[in-house]
Amino acid sequence: MALTDVKIKAFVLPAGKQQRRESDGGGLYLQITPSGKYWRMAYRFGGKQKTLSIGILPYR
Repeated sequence: MALTDVKIKAFVLPAGKQQRRESDGGGLYLQITPSGKYWRMAYRFGGKQKTLSIGILPYR
């Protein structure tokens, strides 16, 4: 599923949840928290799971 600008702006954090993740495929996902929306990339290096922080969205 491709994340478009319209879809990203429509994402909200459900009541009672601390975070929500929406995948864009290939390890890229959008992490939605009460403080904002962050782009993250999940990958493996040396057989271990790692996460790369790419940046924050300028809007909520």
